[in-house]
Amino acid sequence: VTEVTSHEMCLDYCYRLNAPACYEDAMKSHEKQRWCEAMQAEMKTLDEHNTFNVCKLPKGKHAIPGKWVYAIKTDANGENHFKARYVAKGCVQRHDSDYDETFAPTAKMSTVRMLMQTCVDEKLHVHQMDVKSAYLNAPIDNEIFVREPEGFKTADENVWRLNKSLYGLKQSGRNWNQTLHNSLVENDFAQSQTDSCLYIRHRGQKKVIILIWVDDLIIATTDLKSLSETKALLSSKFKMKDMGVLSWFLGIRFLINENRTQIEMNQTSFIEKVLEKFGMTNCKPKAVPCDPSVKDLKESDSAVMDDPALYRKIVGSLIYIMTGTRPDISYCVTLLSQFLKQPLEAHLTAAKHVLRYLKGSLDHKLTFVHSQSERLFGFCDADWGALPERRSVTGYCFKMNQHSSYVSWKSKKQQSVALSTCEAEYMGISAAVQEAKFLRKLHEDLKGPVHVELFVDNQSAMALTRNPVQHARSKHIDIRYHFVRCEIESGWISLVFVPSEGNVADVLTKPVSKNSLRRIIVLD
Repeated sequence: VTEVTSHEMCLDYCYRLNAPACYEDAMKSHEKQRWCEAMQAEMKTLDEHNTFNVCKLPKGKHAIPGKWVYAIKTDANGENHFKARYVAKGCVQRHDSDYDETFAPTAKMSTVRMLMQTCVDEKLHVHQMDVKSAYLNAPIDNEIFVREPEGFKTADENVWRLNKSLYGLKQSGRNWNQTLHNSLVENDFAQSQTDSCLYIRHRGQKKVIILIWVDDLIIATTDLKSLSETKALLSSKFKMKDMGVLSWFLGIRFLINENRTQIEMNQTSFIEKVLEKFGMTNCKPKAVPCDPSVKDLKESDSAVMDDPALYRKIVGSLIYIMTGTRPDISYCVTLLSQFLKQPLEAHLTAAKHVLRYLKGSLDHKLTFVHSQSERLFGFCDADWGALPERRSVTGYCFKMNQHSSYVSWKSKKQQSVALSTCEAEYMGISAAVQEAKFLRKLHEDLKGPVHVELFVDNQSAMALTRNPVQHARSKHIDIRYHFVRCEIESGWISLVFVPSEGNVADVLTKPVSKNSLRRIIVLD
């Protein structure tokens, strides 16, 4: 499951709770009136954007079917909003005739967290805006015909000829992203080369930062005047909804104190909905994310699950929680993700164990506090031969000051078998340096140049990064890992030894005890 897919999938799980699956179900629902109002509102929006023209289907052309998609979205105040959207079935589109390029970027969660740390360090004003019916602002790049929606058909033979990108089409996300990109670039915003969804504009001492997640925008500015001007600019281009001070973004609650020196991020509400969805609301909490025996899941002889979709939904939800605010469940979620193809009952039990742990740690959060520190530091570790197939596990995490939470973390099975602890640690350092290079460049875009310190608990691996020592033991290591030497020689990153008991990344490579979890990684 990719990062972007897991975000969309997990948000969809919560948004569509108790929503009808099709038009017929909506018409039979006891909330029929509210769903009809939602569909009327959608048709009005399509008309306002001049999305289509009604016509007969030309000879030799085919019409793409569509369907009504319903959702009940809950805002930060707990109020439910009934939404209906007419979506084209892009799965039947034909390449080269209905679409060409389809890629559209979304912001990385590490960029969101790094932006939050930047905002408290520089005491920026942080607001959010939402683009209403974003895709309908983008012109369509191919001639596409779509069948009329149920409940609004004018004639059996009539179809829609699209003028704008419709939700569901393969290229709609790309078209919208390009439209927004062009608008920002025209107004002196520079796109970050590190994260293409990050835009920054400098005018003297004034700075404006915009982070994009499809149609949701985070806006950070040095002063209120720049903030008002930016909102006015966006509102002149698109139909916008001003959400005020950042408080609810992608299912994550943000709490900003009055003097803008602290920002908290938590997914308490999202986790509660996930627990409710899977019938775990009243479950007995667990003190740790997983048992030590979780390492042996691959060799389990338990029965195959009758409903593997249930396991996949749970793991998909856990991936989103882990990616957003919970590095403490990274190891076990990474392990559980390896069994999505054919999950066993033992795997489901382990997944529910993580939900039980989340039940007992609902109030855990990330906290970013003001600091004058201008350094980026991280921890890296590897557990040699930890998995039954003798693969090692790499773990790393990074933060921007000692008193704040982490902005980036990762737990990952290594791609090849390591022949020694030194080799496993060396490969782990390689992965950490790659992430450090990304974060350093991102820091340069947001705040300026920074030196990186990476804390490692294996002195043999550290020696190997500086010199080609122990040639007989290291000559077989793939050349892709040796780029670490070049990066260290360049001077922007340095390795620092830390005793194993002080290596924070240890929690990302193996199951840990309750005391170790509290000592190694504190989420408050």
